Amino acid sequence: MSQLSRFPIATRWPPRHPDRIQLYSLNTPNGVKASIMLEETGLAYEPHLVDIMKDESHTPEFLSLNPNGKIPAIIDPDGPGGEPLALFESGAILLYLADKTGQFIPADAARRWETIQWVFFQMASIGPMFGQLGYFNKFAGKDIADKRPLERYVNESRRLLGVLDGRLDGRDWIMGDDYSIADIATLGWVNNLITFYEARDIVQYDSFGNVVAWLERGLARPAVQRGLMIPRRG
Repeated sequence: MSQLSRFPIATRWPPRHPDRIQLYSLNTPNGVKASIMLEETGLAYEPHLVDIMKDESHTPEFLSLNPNGKIPAIIDPDGPGGEPLALFESGAILLYLADKTGQFIPADAARRWETIQWVFFQMASIGPMFGQLGYFNKFAGKDIADKRPLERYVNESRRLLGVLDGRLDGRDWIMGDDYSIADIATLGWVNNLITFYEARDIVQYDSFGNVVAWLERGLARPAVQRGLMIPRRG
């Protein structure tokens, strides 16, 4: 098992290819950030399904890699200095893989930080707000008699779509002509909002023409199409 044998998670999800990046994930909006990035970069990796519906992300083995119990997480057997590197948090994984490959993040310092700020915008705003909207629109929250929480998250999600729509005005991608980790971070969440969360109408999604066109461009990318399905429950 090479150097991966030092990681307890490798006992529950044994690697068949220990020389490849090990991805522990599920194709949720956060999980697909890692799989899309890995597909886009062409890095060799091995995906392991962590079924959050079976609480597998809270097993001792997974918690040894991510004490926060959330997917995705990775182990790169060829990390800095040739040593294995374990990482959790999807934003950190995107940044690490971008730096490792020199892809999907600008080399210019100012443009690099501009890209990172839009990754943080997704992490801090789009993800949490869209996720809460999904809970109150589709899952247990929909049965709560008080509809003010749903209204709050509908309004905030609509506002965030407006922010994104404004940024995309005159741009193909969040950073202009260059597809980047800012797009990779955000595509899965916007797609999930209008599909799995069934919120297309209540957020008036089709009124955000720049976002609609951007998502269509993103979903047309073969690596995005593959990444959205990796790994998924059978």
